[in-house]
Amino acid sequence: MAKATKKQALGRGLSALLKDPDNDIQSVSDKNADKVIGNVVELDITTIEVNPFQPRSNFNDETLEELASSIRELGIIQPITVRKLDFNKFQLVSGERRFRASKLVGLETIPAYIRIANDQESLEMALVENIQRQDLDPIEIALSYQRLTDEIEITQEKLSERVGKKRSTITNYMRLLKLDPIIQTGMRDGFVSMGHGRALVNIEKKKDQISIYEKIVAEGLSVRETEQLVKTFKTTKGAIPAGNKSVKKELPGYISKNIDSITKNLAVKVDITSSASGKGKIVIPFHSKEEFQRLKKILTGG
Repeated sequence: MAKATKKQALGRGLSALLKDPDNDIQSVSDKNADKVIGNVVELDITTIEVNPFQPRSNFNDETLEELASSIRELGIIQPITVRKLDFNKFQLVSGERRFRASKLVGLETIPAYIRIANDQESLEMALVENIQRQDLDPIEIALSYQRLTDEIEITQEKLSERVGKKRSTITNYMRLLKLDPIIQTGMRDGFVSMGHGRALVNIEKKKDQISIYEKIVAEGLSVRETEQLVKTFKTTKGAIPAGNKSVKKELPGYISKNIDSITKNLAVKVDITSSASGKGKIVIPFHSKEEFQRLKKILTGG
């Protein structure tokens, strides 16, 4: 416990050093730079801004609350990384979930590693760090690879070396960006997997991609069934086989046993879909402004 207290005190001491205008550190060659760079420093949360190069666009509220609860009980286990912008002003490079969760908890300071980096280095660090995470969806990873190749002007071969991934893996991710945005959203929401996306990307026209995607979701087709469907579509020059009711995916019991009560309460027939991951959608149709207002009153209580 004494060791942890000493480390925290050291971080606060370095924080005080950074607040001294006579010792403002702007480069690795500045006085006292070696005391700060590479060490954990307690920074005021108000002095840190979010990284505009952050590739992650989705932050799950539930998991963020779980992380906030953990921070409330145990504190920050892994420091965030920031780069110095100006006097007592910093920008996130990595650790935005920890940063957001810390703000939720109401922390005034947060432990951070300080880097001296320009915009391009910051972008590269943020993208590479996020690519290594396990909780990014395939489209977020694909967009990160795309930004690295476009904005840093790095080849896929060099990118492969930088992130420790096979070039073929990078190519497969980036090809997903050829899918219609509706399918990309479906992949991010868990209605189809990356395997489904890799099969669909072989269909050239976006409208045909959408037609097959709708069939995949409606019938709960597996990746192998999707690959066969795409193969059939290409060999028959655009013919999509009729739906097969026998392969239609059954809804989980907790949904199927409640559909009737939802329909009865709303007085409209709702359509519910569910993915293997447990995510789903409830579609509530309406046919007039008056019916919409009626449904709104039921759903919102006013």
